[in-house]
Amino acid sequence: MDAEKVRQIEQLLEYQFNDPSILDETFTHSSLASDRLKSNERLEFMGDCVMSLVICRALYDRFPTYQEGDLTKIKSMLVSRKTCADLTNALGLTDFLRVGKGTDKCRAISGSIAAACLEAVIAAIYFDGGFEAAEKFILRQFDPLISQVDAEQHQNNFKSVLQQYCQREFNRTPYYELLDEKGPDHNKCFEVAVVMDHRRFPGAWGVTKKDAEQLAAYNALIELKVIEPESDGE
Repeated sequence: MDAEKVRQIEQLLEYQFNDPSILDETFTHSSLASDRLKSNERLEFMGDCVMSLVICRALYDRFPTYQEGDLTKIKSMLVSRKTCADLTNALGLTDFLRVGKGTDKCRAISGSIAAACLEAVIAAIYFDGGFEAAEKFILRQFDPLISQVDAEQHQNNFKSVLQQYCQREFNRTPYYELLDEKGPDHNKCFEVAVVMDHRRFPGAWGVTKKDAEQLAAYNALIELKVIEPESDGE
């Protein structure tokens, strides 16, 4: 790869390589390589591992009250092929990919091949500059997405919001008390209230216990002035 292309790639990545020769392999797709061992497939494998570790650690540190299931869902969305491909395309790295004939016009160039390119780039930085350099690059790309994906994952999840708030502000975990239930077995309704430190917040009815708990958490959040009640006009 010529010096000008290396300079452009380094500028996009905000990283300067000690050994730029690794970029030849990083941007060579297996459809072009005479030997698949000279393509970016092995780098892709390594980059996926490094990226997963960095993302998992970031989520673990940022969301100390989240259960394993919540962390897994967010991580899965972040490291998905689509997200990785979108980041590659946003950085403009696909312009430097070298692919075989018949592949350059394929949708994969902006999809799965682009996603693999990001993983290969991560591995290249890891091998060239070490774990901290790779971590810095990964977090720079994914930090804005972590907050966005978390918001989408927990939109209207009032139980999660309440739990985080109570643990952060009071070092307490709220629990849900079943107050009443009505209706026949096949069509019951449930009334649930949030209780914390012997304080019971206004109860709420739901067609399932989970629905009632969400609405009860919503009532508690309003009482605690964490959120504003929705207006009738909304």
